[in-house]
Amino acid sequence: MILSVSNVSFRYNSRPVLDDVVFNLGRNELLAILGPNGVGKTTLLKCLNGILKPTAGAIMVEDRDLLQMGQMEIARELAYVAQQGQGGRFTAFDAILLGRRPHITWRVGKEDIRKVDAIIHALGIDHLSLRHLDEMSGGELQKVSIARALVQEPRILLLDEPTSSLDLKNQQEILSTIRHIVTGHGMAAVMTMHDINSALRFADRVIFMKGGEIFAVTDLKGITPQMVRDVYDIPVSIESVRGYPVVVPVGN
Repeated sequence: MILSVSNVSFRYNSRPVLDDVVFNLGRNELLAILGPNGVGKTTLLKCLNGILKPTAGAIMVEDRDLLQMGQMEIARELAYVAQQGQGGRFTAFDAILLGRRPHITWRVGKEDIRKVDAIIHALGIDHLSLRHLDEMSGGELQKVSIARALVQEPRILLLDEPTSSLDLKNQQEILSTIRHIVTGHGMAAVMTMHDINSALRFADRVIFMKGGEIFAVTDLKGITPQMVRDVYDIPVSIESVRGYPVVVPVGN
């Protein structure tokens, strides 16, 4: 396993937010974390990235203890993409180049420039390269944020609501890009989501969270209407549409 999370708990002051979280992540795997608002999904991602320090438990990146690593070391292993990219008077190229910071010693080199150019081209955002971030749409900003994460050359991507506030076309483009990155580059990814049906279309496995705890970890075949009802407190059926499972609310 590339990532192992063992008995992780976290408190804000004295208030418990996460309790005894356990899961593993394999290479080439896309894992979606699902659950209602306020169950600790974003807090868990921040613990995985070292932004927050768990009050108990262990997080291992293969054989390395993440809790004993410095921020630059963590940034070489994991890249974090927040819910919404920030605008500003940076060009997309300059913003993406900042992702090379964990690997730059004295100054930006030709290899750093080459890698930024390669990622921009691979994601098909050449036309955004010299545009300023504050001139971009939400979908364009999110693509730039993903490009910046990729030039860190991490082994694990952490994405917090990567499709929040995006239209249907951009949702599909972003998730397709993430899916391609994970399977095509020997990486792994964890993403929090609210859209359960998008998660079921693109993820390999899902974690359902409830009350700061892991309610279930399952592949797509293991998801049941009762499981969804228990987590979201709403009755549903699960239908197959063109080979994909789709959760449909039932009743009034």
